[in-house]
Amino acid sequence: MRLLIRHETRYRYDTPVDRTLQMLRLTPRSHDGQEVLRWRVVPPAGANLAPGEDGYGNTVDMMSLERPHDALTLLVEGEVHTHDTQGIVTGTIEPFPPAFYLRPSPLALADAALRDLADTVAAEAGPDPLARAHALTRTVRARIAFQPGQTDSATTAAEALAAGIGVCQDHTHVFLACARHLGLPARYVGGYLLMADGSVEQAAGHAWAEAFIEGLGWVGFDAANGICPTEHYVRVAIGLDYRDAAPVRGLRHGGSGEALEVTVRVGQSQTQAQA
Repeated sequence: MRLLIRHETRYRYDTPVDRTLQMLRLTPRSHDGQEVLRWRVVPPAGANLAPGEDGYGNTVDMMSLERPHDALTLLVEGEVHTHDTQGIVTGTIEPFPPAFYLRPSPLALADAALRDLADTVAAEAGPDPLARAHALTRTVRARIAFQPGQTDSATTAAEALAAGIGVCQDHTHVFLACARHLGLPARYVGGYLLMADGSVEQAAGHAWAEAFIEGLGWVGFDAANGICPTEHYVRVAIGLDYRDAAPVRGLRHGGSGEALEVTVRVGQSQTQAQA
């Protein structure tokens, strides 16, 4: 499947910002099942981009804008060729051994309620790690109702489970906290998803988890949709939780009254759709 992606991030400020520095994790890498055909990052006029790589092997662009500005628009777009691997992820850059992803992280700490949930899933699913991961995917989806606008990027797994509502980021953090409690290495994945209902416009990218299964390696689990990733998914960045894989993180000097608007479009290539 050939997927066309356009992701635009717009900031507006009530008073001018003197300078902005942002870390961008917005560029996917090719691996088995995913080939990046073309991709570009378009910064605001006058901004500088310094490409690099973070400790997880994610492609990172450091963007700096050293002039006064009361608005900022950042655009990324490209085309990615994908095929279904039944969720199994191979051919990726792996700086750390799987056990590294047993480490707790601020947004995916397991409190008593999360530990109880994980233990219940394990008791019902049995000792097989793959069965546990699938069961955890189904359980998290059932326990967290998808409801945008009720959580934010700082919401923890414990808070999302207690509220029983959230978005894909919250489903993922609950999965991570439970999986790690059960001794299953698990990590956060940020990327894009072609929606099953055919809609192209989206308010944000997508998030899911990967767990390390002995004999298979890294396998994706999307608790928000109750499935393993397919050719509809484009994998961009990984980390222990959202903070490590956030598409845009940064700081500014000066300015006030920030307003943020994000528009994501994910569709199929017209050539493929017609074929």
